Amino acid sequence: MMNVSVSDEKSTLEKDLQRLAHALLQLDAVKVQHSEAEVLDWLLQYAAESAVSSGTSATTSAAACTASPALVQGLMQLALEQLKEREFMASIEHRPQSLACDVWRFQNKKEKWVAFVGLLEGRPYEIFTGLQDDEEGIVLPKSVNTGWIVKNLNFDGTSRYDFSFQNRRGYKTTVEGLSARFNKEYWNYAKLISGVLRHGMPVENVISLIDSLQLESDAINTWKAGVVRALKKYTNNCGDSDEPLTQD
Repeated sequence: MMNVSVSDEKSTLEKDLQRLAHALLQLDAVKVQHSEAEVLDWLLQYAAESAVSSGTSATTSAAACTASPALVQGLMQLALEQLKEREFMASIEHRPQSLACDVWRFQNKKEKWVAFVGLLEGRPYEIFTGLQDDEEGIVLPKSVNTGWIVKNLNFDGTSRYDFSFQNRRGYKTTVEGLSARFNKEYWNYAKLISGVLRHGMPVENVISLIDSLQLESDAINTWKAGVVRALKKYTNNCGDSDEPLTQD
């Protein structure tokens, strides 16, 4: 049985407090009032007093008394951000039957394509792409920029994804079986991208992952660029491109 020395525990605590101090100093209200040394000293003092007073009646520590409002509010903000992140991670494990969706159109060589980006709490959660074509793909009115991706069950127990939207007259229209309408190779790549989105990978990292894919044909590389442009709409860097990405 391995024994953890007091020095090892102290070293781990100090590293954790340094990380916390660094996070606090990313907040403007803290950064303008305190140096890194001041924040770290306060955290070390607070941690030491908490260890001494554990198991005794609650008292107001000297560290708590000397803390500026910015430090206390900063800790609360970091705690709330972590709580929100945990709640989001819990929510992505259970996909709602219907997700809000943005519709983006782009060119893949000379072909017109459409991308459906499903959103969960405003974040990209899944993506479907395919040709805008009467026979093999999907045709939508130019006015349709949003809708819903609805997960339904077939009679054989398998699942399918439908796209539902409301036309200008207020009537609801549903396009069934998005996966059945799109090229299988593109569909498999889209499933890979959707998989990492659903598991909470930041959009910027997903874009880097897609960019790193080594694909052989020019057509699928152009498609990859269209997907990247669509996802960049959900980052601070929308990016530039020779091929326009539009919501008509």
